[in-house]
Amino acid sequence: MRYFFLFLLLPIASFAQQTINETMIHDGLTRSYTIYVPASYSPGTQAPMVLNFHGYTSNAFQQMFYGDFRAIADTAGFLLVIPDGTLDATGTTYWNSGWGGTVDDIGFTSALIDQIAASYSVNLNRVYSTGMSNRGFMSYTLACSLSNRIAAIASVTGSMNVGQDLTCNAQHPTPVMEIHGTADATVPYEGGGFMEAIPNVLNYWVNFNNCNATPVITDVPNTILSDGCTAMHYFYAGGSSGVDVEHYKVIDGGHTWPGSMFNIGVTNNDFNASKKIWQFFLQYDINGRIQANSVDDVSADEISVYPNPTADQIAIQGFSHKLSNSNCSLFSIEGKSFHVDFLDDNTLDTSSLESGVYFVRIATREGVATVQFVKV
Repeated sequence: MRYFFLFLLLPIASFAQQTINETMIHDGLTRSYTIYVPASYSPGTQAPMVLNFHGYTSNAFQQMFYGDFRAIADTAGFLLVIPDGTLDATGTTYWNSGWGGTVDDIGFTSALIDQIAASYSVNLNRVYSTGMSNRGFMSYTLACSLSNRIAAIASVTGSMNVGQDLTCNAQHPTPVMEIHGTADATVPYEGGGFMEAIPNVLNYWVNFNNCNATPVITDVPNTILSDGCTAMHYFYAGGSSGVDVEHYKVIDGGHTWPGSMFNIGVTNNDFNASKKIWQFFLQYDINGRIQANSVDDVSADEISVYPNPTADQIAIQGFSHKLSNSNCSLFSIEGKSFHVDFLDDNTLDTSSLESGVYFVRIATREGVATVQFVKV
């Protein structure tokens, strides 16, 4: 145990100038949280904010490393906030997503957003919530009960309470991502007790958002054969205001955060949950899809780019419809978005990009087409 904590203390020094521990008083309780401010943050320029909450029995310090977003924040420029929960009747840290007790964690989250916005330049239309397990439950609770402050949510190994759909009062179409293992023994994939089955949770939000009921299903490439599990991606497109519902179903995966540096149980390493979550969040603000105008004369599977790899430019092929910044976006594998410069109809200037992997995302009549290319 001593070596474990010494190991964890090493990275904190390298982030010391950007990692700040704060407290606030809410409902007579002293609440603590950590805020990670990336070097790219510029006072006066509004930045998105990601609320990253720990699971049951855990704390903000552990979640900062376990479900790590710091490197992504560095490149994408969002503020990362990691709060601490309070103690339940058994003395265990938790978030009160209808789990008993008198702690008002919905009110605390709203007050926390206000406190940070008073000290930093925050784009209040781009506040997102994610978390592990108990906080996955809490993210759904925020989507239902604090939707005027939350643009999109992502749950890792969490769910909704049974019957919560009957009282959910989301005020706008809400982008939802669920990442869950089929062998999760803590929050079972098929539900149990007070925990709703994951397919039922997805169905609720697909229906609420008016997404296509039939998902596009693709296999996540099984690049790590030794992790004991595989993954499938479910994409429910076409929702109101351009929002989607996405699900990463980890076959034989446990109660774990995919791509984490800490493999606790069966952890999928074919994808990084933190990167997928930010790539999902960056598409939306509280009013829906940021690039909402769709290309209406092409299906998603008809789109390709050439040449790939590329040096100075790529042509987006498969249709004649003219693209613009309203229906085409460009971002790196870390989730950093870039302005799209068109050389002519549907030819993108890539000369200023550094070498690496990038994605072009295009809104189509069937949803969103994402095409990967490599800049050399």
